[in-house]
Amino acid sequence: MTRRIGVVTVGRSDYGIYYPLLRAIRDDVQCQLCLIAGGAHLSPVFGNTLSEIEGDGFEIGARVPMLLSGDSPEEIAISMGVGVINFTNAYRDIQPNLLVLLGDRFEMLAAAIAALPLRIPVAHLHGGELTQGAMDDSIRHAISKLSHLHFAAAAAYGRRIEQMGEEPRRIFVTGSPVVDAILAQPAIPKDELEKELGARLDNALLVTYHPVTLEHERTEECLSTLLTALSRFENEILFTYPNADMGNAVIIDHVQSFAASRPRTHIFVNLGRRKYHSLQRYVAAMVGNSSSGIIEASIFKLPVVNIGDRQMGRLRTSNIIDVPDEALAIERAIHTVLSPQFRESISQMEHPYGKGDASKQILQTLKTVPLNGSLLKKRFHDLPRATEASATVYSRTGDAG
Repeated sequence: MTRRIGVVTVGRSDYGIYYPLLRAIRDDVQCQLCLIAGGAHLSPVFGNTLSEIEGDGFEIGARVPMLLSGDSPEEIAISMGVGVINFTNAYRDIQPNLLVLLGDRFEMLAAAIAALPLRIPVAHLHGGELTQGAMDDSIRHAISKLSHLHFAAAAAYGRRIEQMGEEPRRIFVTGSPVVDAILAQPAIPKDELEKELGARLDNALLVTYHPVTLEHERTEECLSTLLTALSRFENEILFTYPNADMGNAVIIDHVQSFAASRPRTHIFVNLGRRKYHSLQRYVAAMVGNSSSGIIEASIFKLPVVNIGDRQMGRLRTSNIIDVPDEALAIERAIHTVLSPQFRESISQMEHPYGKGDASKQILQTLKTVPLNGSLLKKRFHDLPRATEASATVYSRTGDAG
């Protein structure tokens, strides 16, 4: 019997990681891919990225509108509620046997919540990671607790999922499918890419800066600090749009003003996975606070200046320099990563995200795991001596009262 595997994608960031897994599911005769697209994919502000998905040959089984036009905390919360309603309707129409979610977006949390009362088993990719400077951290862990299978990108993340009480039999350390995508995908030739983008890439800086959601009221201040640092360089600068989190409009407005006042500065709403990965192969360095500067950049051995707390807690490789939201610190770090000495120092580095066979491993589990009551009935997995440690904490708390 063909297994109907629903996959939820809500933006360019997860789609670029999903891509090889989507192909593997689609091409397997034992599976039927039921692709559910929502969130930023449906927003003209973020480039209507459905066209890229369809251009890659995937049929979209359901569209889930959910984003309000604004980006305030209240509007994000309401968007999540709308998402729960509309994902529920999509699941009713598609009837997936199993649902695949990825990462830590608030749109993904809505998708997970909708699946719970419908008793749809959930498989979660990229759980166990930390981003302590963003609300994404809480969202990711919440999705993990709502999930029944876990595909971790690194061994440390698999251990953390177990720390959260998930049974080891449900946890698979597969690496990230984005490694599969990068290794299997030929880069766009450099001269062709430069012509298409209208930019020289030899000494270019790729900048991706997202709102820091736990401090969204400081978004304008932090971004101004970054732009001040960048103004001290004559390099070509390529900005990509922020994600759909609260505070994104401030970033878009300020970046547009900066680009209008500075030559050799370019803004791209949505580059698509192949152009973006090709850029990471050719540019001199990456600057910002995106997870792609932590994960994908390590695969390319691309120097990165990671700013602020948004990615605090993720694994670090030697290509990354962490700096606070201070213009001088950012400027000095950019000078460092642009130096030939720094490039040479990371030339032999390795990354922890797998060998390029994550999609194969994930698919094998998705199509063979028994879909019976035992998958849905989760038991909390205590670590050794966890019960005794908890009892000690509680007794001390009682004493204090």
